[in-house]
Amino acid sequence: MNILFFVSHWLVKNTLNIVSKLLLKLRNRDLFVVDVLIFSITPLLALLLRLDGKIDIKSYAESLPIATGLFLVIKIAVFWSFGFYRRYWRYASIEELVYVGVLTTAAVIVQVILFDTLIFVLPATVNGLPESLPFIDGLLTCLMIGGLRFSFRVTERLQQRRASFDLEERVIVIGAGNAGVSLVQEMQRNPHLGLRPVAFIDDDPQKLNTRIRGVSVVGARSVIPEAAKRLYARRAIIAMPSVAGQVIRDVVDICKKANIQTSTVPGLNEILNGRVRVESIRDVRIEDLLRREPVQTETERVAKFIRGKKVLITGAGGSIGSELCRQILKCRPSEIILVGHGENSVFNIQQELEQVIQLLKEESKSLRYNPRLSAFIADIRFRDRLQHAFERHQPDVVFHAAAHKHVPLMEVNPAEAVSNNVVGTRNLVELALKYNVNHFVMISTDKAVNPTNVMGASKRVAEMLVLQAAKQSGKPYVAVRFGNVLGSRGSVVPTFKKQIAAGGPITVTHPDICRYFMTIPEAVQLVLQAAVLGRGGEVLMLNMGQPVKIVDLAEELIRLSGYEVNKDIDIVFTGLRPGEKLFEELFIEGEEYDPTEHEKLFMVKNASQIIPDNLNTAVNALCQAAAKNDANSIMFLLEQVAPGYKPKYLDNNPQVDVSANDKVPLNNINKYPRTEAKSA
Repeated sequence: MNILFFVSHWLVKNTLNIVSKLLLKLRNRDLFVVDVLIFSITPLLALLLRLDGKIDIKSYAESLPIATGLFLVIKIAVFWSFGFYRRYWRYASIEELVYVGVLTTAAVIVQVILFDTLIFVLPATVNGLPESLPFIDGLLTCLMIGGLRFSFRVTERLQQRRASFDLEERVIVIGAGNAGVSLVQEMQRNPHLGLRPVAFIDDDPQKLNTRIRGVSVVGARSVIPEAAKRLYARRAIIAMPSVAGQVIRDVVDICKKANIQTSTVPGLNEILNGRVRVESIRDVRIEDLLRREPVQTETERVAKFIRGKKVLITGAGGSIGSELCRQILKCRPSEIILVGHGENSVFNIQQELEQVIQLLKEESKSLRYNPRLSAFIADIRFRDRLQHAFERHQPDVVFHAAAHKHVPLMEVNPAEAVSNNVVGTRNLVELALKYNVNHFVMISTDKAVNPTNVMGASKRVAEMLVLQAAKQSGKPYVAVRFGNVLGSRGSVVPTFKKQIAAGGPITVTHPDICRYFMTIPEAVQLVLQAAVLGRGGEVLMLNMGQPVKIVDLAEELIRLSGYEVNKDIDIVFTGLRPGEKLFEELFIEGEEYDPTEHEKLFMVKNASQIIPDNLNTAVNALCQAAAKNDANSIMFLLEQVAPGYKPKYLDNNPQVDVSANDKVPLNNINKYPRTEAKSA
């Protein structure tokens, strides 16, 4: 009995292999011949179905061949005319299925018209044939033609499944929404990837015990350990791009306790085209654990604002600048002018944008959108060089993202902070006014609020320059403040990662230090939204959510890297650095904050009304002090003009005691101790 079973199994298996190989070798010319045979027999089969198989062939000996020939010619003519035999059926999809249905419907319509015409004009030719014959014939044709074509996909899928079955990794997909379903669909469509989805996890009780694309929804996240054990799965993929970071954190903790490898798809901000692909799967990052609810940007309004305009972006090669370039490109400007001091970073973003434009052209042959990308290497401190950019390109919108931002470095290099953040901003604002730029958006920082360091004070002065220009010109020039950006160059996360890679320790300045964090794409989306909402002379503040303790961030990174805190990797506290706060502030005394049309943007409506009258004099003096590298004079001047800034002067020189109500005339600055700034 066993021998008979194995013999029959061997025969069936080998027969299927032979049929599969023959089927996959068929080409369109072979399919045409098969189709002609199908078209020749479907009228007879239709007649048999119509009459329940009780027919006298002799009664239809003359009329059936005429109807068969008529239907055959019509179907070949319709299918051939619409390129049916130029399709490659091995990768047939729903689109091809619809295509078969549409062509068959078209053929049936023509058949009915001609068949009814024959009944009316020459009834003898189709004598006795039922009027429903063309419809039944069309249905059979659709089933047989479609079945033949889609057998290619089924056959190939079975072959791939047999070839890769033993090598597949069994995967649990967490999230049975659109992202999870499209991910499972791609895994099933591409077995060579070696991923086999065996279960969905979803908190929605309505989906429990249902099957999606043949994969069962087994329960909420609490059943992950039990499901993984029962289904022999050792990997989980989080497919919830819009979920908050707390949910990701919970899932990661559950999987870690169950010894399940965890991966994720990117957040919505990272998915530029909205599609989730297997190639997008990556390890869970700290950005995922800190992810907030997705920003609801008025994309159409932003796109309308940018469309057809010439946009100049300073700091285009930086973290914020490069993301501005990516998102602005999607809004179809006529030209993007990439201004940056570092030639390599500008070159990299230019190459990336050119590749995106090329891909868009390939995906849509009818796309005529071809924006200009102009790379302009310039230091914003040099007005003459910048003027060439404005004169040549005549921008409509300027996004000013170039700045020195590192607090400890700027504390010992105040001249650089002023020359880049203040002088550079003044150059840009003056040129924007001179060349009639309609919109100007400056990227500022929460460190400009009650600043305790040179960097924050210099950015506060830069804000004032923008607001003053808006007040004087009436143009919509605005500044946008936000906090730390995850993953930006020199930020805390890349630093911690390097320290972990080196075996530790991770250095944190203080156990209680907190910061506000945003992802780069989220920050840029809100900057673009602010550009639309700003009417001129306002500071817009992004809602940064809840502050995060830096020590908690360090602990999460250590765990994500597969280590244990203070066992494999230590955390060492080094003390606050010069100019560093324990907590960042969001509000300046005297500023009036109003909500805007966007829930995550606040507007300082009176920002342009609290600019000091002597701002231009102060900035001129700052420029002179920076040119002389006079650190103490710079700090004194910043104290005069930036509310809340109380500097510690270098080289133990006595502090100049100037209260907020007793401003020293700026022309007397030279009588105060002058010292050259230390280099870093």
